[in-house]
Amino acid sequence: MPTIKRPELARQITLWLVLYGFLLSTALFIHGLWVNEDAERRVWEATLERAMDAMLDQHVRVPSAHWPNTGKFDLYRLDGSPNVPEPLRPLAAGLHDELVFDDREWVVLVREVEGTRVALALDIEGFEAVEARLMRPVLISSLAFMLLMVVIIHGGARLIVRPISVLAREIGLLRPDRRGQRLELPARASAELEVIANALNDYLARNDRYVERERAFIDTASHELRTPVSVIRNAAQMARNQVDVPIASACQLDRILRTTGEVEELVSMLLVLAKDPARVRHGDERVDVQALLPEIVEDHRTLCEGRDLRLALGELPTCVLAAPETVLRVAIGNLLRNAIENSDRGTITIDLAANGHVVIRDCGHGMSEQEIAALYTRMAQGGDRRSGIGLELIARLGEHLGWKLSIESAKPQGTVVTLDLSGVRV
Repeated sequence: MPTIKRPELARQITLWLVLYGFLLSTALFIHGLWVNEDAERRVWEATLERAMDAMLDQHVRVPSAHWPNTGKFDLYRLDGSPNVPEPLRPLAAGLHDELVFDDREWVVLVREVEGTRVALALDIEGFEAVEARLMRPVLISSLAFMLLMVVIIHGGARLIVRPISVLAREIGLLRPDRRGQRLELPARASAELEVIANALNDYLARNDRYVERERAFIDTASHELRTPVSVIRNAAQMARNQVDVPIASACQLDRILRTTGEVEELVSMLLVLAKDPARVRHGDERVDVQALLPEIVEDHRTLCEGRDLRLALGELPTCVLAAPETVLRVAIGNLLRNAIENSDRGTITIDLAANGHVVIRDCGHGMSEQEIAALYTRMAQGGDRRSGIGLELIARLGEHLGWKLSIESAKPQGTVVTLDLSGVRV
């Protein structure tokens, strides 16, 4: 399954806070523009209302008085006058902002006076230019504030999540094969992180005690099993060596000897798992796999008796490994025994590559991709009766000794099991 690269927590916090700040700043800016436009409109309306009231009062006092239009503050009669600018003619009573005529921008107040529409126009071109100049530094300062906000938020977010990042890195460095691992609480950690760290440390401590009890039990049980198994094997061997042993009894004695041999191999593997894996992995024992494989094959030929099965060795190049010979013999023997038990007739081949790959090809019914995937899952989870204790133990040994076990379906039938020992090749 491909690894998904997830964003850092500090980056997520920064993005959300910056987005929130941007939306908030935009809303405030728009609201400020609306307030400014509304205030500006009210100012123009009040100014023009007072000016028009003054003009009308003057007209009442002096009917012959005429308001001179200067191009800045102009008065028009909209009904019937020929010199009215075209944009003013259709205007209804009220304030009209941002009208353009004579290449300028105007604000116009229209009022009904004695059944006639009167318009008072104020040139605001200069005011708009001043407003535009004042708006430019506001925009620049807003952008600078946004940039400063991004820097501050990002720095603050990284500072806040730094204890979480440190704790996450420590958790990522935990290894299941190490004992005595504990998490250190980062500096400036919050109360929630302290609870998490204490809970994980408590779990690690309990797991160490559990593993220690498991190893002690396996070690004790394995040593206790060795003596009775050896007694059974020796007694069966002495009985088998007697003269004139009936054929039926000889077959049963051979079966007892094979079974006790398998039990002894299983006990040896349990002892290896009960010991310190680091000490076993860094042993100085050297094994010549080229000479070991023929011995293993000969030991297992008796399992093919009475069946149409043959064991064949392929090419055996020189291959020397740094590994415990007993464990290696048990591991390869277990894989070969599984191949024999799952085959009815044909030839089982055992090949050795110079790079340290031991390949066993059986002639059984084979396995589907789903069955192989399920087998890997069961081995990873500790094994069960369907996968057998042998494969599960080999998988666990591989974790400690640097071996890799792979299982593939062969064409047209059968299964190919590869024990990759290249990691310990000398």
